[in-house]
Amino acid sequence: MPAIAQVEPLTTARALRGPFDYRIPEGLRDVVVGSMLVVPFGRRDVVGVVVGLAEGSEIADERLLAPRRALELGVPPDLVELAEWISRQYCSTPARALGLVLPPGATAGARPLHRLVAELTPAGRQAASDRSARLSDAQRDVLVGLIDGPLAATATGADHAALRRLDTRGLVCVSRREVARRPRHLAVGTRRPQAPPLSDDQAGVLAVVERALGARRPARLLLHGVTGSGKTEVYLRAAATALAAGRGAIVLVPEIALTPQIVARFAERFGDTVAVLHSRLSGGERHDEWRRLCRGEARVCVGPRSAVFAPIGDLGLIVVDEEHDASYKHEGDPRYDARTVAEERARRADAVLLCGSATPRPESVHRLQALRLPQRVDGRELPPVQILDMREHDHALHRETSAALAEVRRRAGKAIILLNRRGWSNFLSCRSCGRVWGCPQCDVSLVLHRAEGFVACHHCGHREAAPERCTDCGSVSVARHGAGTERLESELASTLGGGDFPVLRLDADVAGRDGARAVLRRFEAAPSGLLIGTQMVAKGHDFPDVSLAVVLDADATLRFPDFRAEERTFALVAQLAGRAGRGGDGHVLVQTMAPQARAIVYAAGHDSDGFLASELQRRAALRYPPFAELIRVVCSAPEADLARRAAAAVVTRVQLPSASVLGPAPLFRLRGRERSQVVIKATERQETVTAVGEAVAGAASLPACSGAHFSVDVDPQ
Repeated sequence: MPAIAQVEPLTTARALRGPFDYRIPEGLRDVVVGSMLVVPFGRRDVVGVVVGLAEGSEIADERLLAPRRALELGVPPDLVELAEWISRQYCSTPARALGLVLPPGATAGARPLHRLVAELTPAGRQAASDRSARLSDAQRDVLVGLIDGPLAATATGADHAALRRLDTRGLVCVSRREVARRPRHLAVGTRRPQAPPLSDDQAGVLAVVERALGARRPARLLLHGVTGSGKTEVYLRAAATALAAGRGAIVLVPEIALTPQIVARFAERFGDTVAVLHSRLSGGERHDEWRRLCRGEARVCVGPRSAVFAPIGDLGLIVVDEEHDASYKHEGDPRYDARTVAEERARRADAVLLCGSATPRPESVHRLQALRLPQRVDGRELPPVQILDMREHDHALHRETSAALAEVRRRAGKAIILLNRRGWSNFLSCRSCGRVWGCPQCDVSLVLHRAEGFVACHHCGHREAAPERCTDCGSVSVARHGAGTERLESELASTLGGGDFPVLRLDADVAGRDGARAVLRRFEAAPSGLLIGTQMVAKGHDFPDVSLAVVLDADATLRFPDFRAEERTFALVAQLAGRAGRGGDGHVLVQTMAPQARAIVYAAGHDSDGFLASELQRRAALRYPPFAELIRVVCSAPEADLARRAAAAVVTRVQLPSASVLGPAPLFRLRGRERSQVVIKATERQETVTAVGEAVAGAASLPACSGAHFSVDVDPQ
């Protein structure tokens, strides 16, 4: 047996260089890679993960410390290896990467839930149907209630003493058992518990996927299908094939609260073999779902980006639905991209990676084998899109938009409006002295949220009461500029709402654990109505009775200083256009100040191929992904000089002849810290990642950079 456990302590220190050797005592001989141990580290005890085992150590035995104890749960060895890869790929530390793959609640002492459970014995089952049995009415009710299966004691309708009497008579068995805390699977939209017939296009795509699954070697596939083309049914059939072969599947969705349909579809098709993992579950629910997956009781995991770390053995399939969505990029350290991690995990498991989208990323089109679903399953054409020029309009709604909404109201139909800006007004200013209300922690304006009576920063969360007068000059002439979803909802509710035509809003202000689901269910249940929201309303919803989709301020994302701005604009318009006309005639209105913009024109023509071809040509000329690798280093500090000094230190240490180093360049102040950034553009990925990681480590160790914080973002979004 190995005598030494090589342990990575779970600390946040970037300068820490592990793993560290610990002597395995006699009482812990079942330690394996992935075991979680409480170990002495410095002056305190910390939790660590075993990343290796060895027969001996370079440190003398008498100097080696032993772990205090082992935790009940551990990390599967394949996820330990994946975490080590993530730490290298994203310039992070092994400890921070291991934090991504830990069992939920393991370090907080999460435990299984045990309850008293009552179950019928054979004698009890016979007595329940025997009217001559000596039973009171209450006792008979308990036995009848248990015929369909065991129940928690509290759900039987009897008190503890009554159950014990039935137990003594041999009619009921009362025992303490582990009870799984299961999350709710609530669908919004069309339910299809029975598998529908496949179209010819779907059958052809599925045949390719099934051949790849049967080959048991890595495959990278891109399912490029228009909205409503039946991509989800292909996912379901592919998962069924993987399960039939004794393998597991992971299904990634952009945001679990906004895509309840796909969760419900998988639960309806595969029952209890489906588990859900996401941050909005309770700690107990996440803990129990993780254990079901780890024990093989569940073989399909559905969830957002963190579900890519689901502990599924013999993984055969990873689906990435709506693969274009930026929410697959993690904002914390390590700043991993779940799509890239999914590709690597599929490679290691000899599994199939199946990415799907109506508006795939240029990077995916360039790198993955393309499969096509060019038509909707019902044979309907995509809805016509009309571009409305707003350059000479002062109002939020074009007159044609107002007329179209009034017509939907008259016909008792449904419509969706996308305005990718929440709140009431973009910013406030004093008409007398010109003051603009800004965030004290960030260099941005505060957004008015009128219903709650505050102005807020959408970057750091700072809030303060909405001003009634200017604090500089005392004027009560406070002007509101721009319109967000809250204001649009209020104005349209007053002109269109009422009766059987509810006006609903879906944005980050109303979305919570069940907020988004509740809004979507109300919209689904209403015979007619209007749904207003941010980009949330364009994500994966299937409402066949929506006949009108409207995009307001469609060119807003084009103004961002980002080479992906056109890609995002195209995806946003095209995705919302796909929500209309699924159950009949539909049309789409796009309001914009840039009616000739390339992304908007291509989206209006439903020309994904044309946009992707031109975008790839542009990126090749400018050396942007997928034709180059980008890494961004952001240095933050209390003072601007220190942030610039730290960024300059990184620049001087990146010694790569093939790389272009841009910066340092200032960024706006965020959460009270000044920032400066460096962007590295190169063609060799791993060489550049290694060089940047070493440059950051070298700069962080300089006394002149003490107090600066370094954030490395590989593949910045």
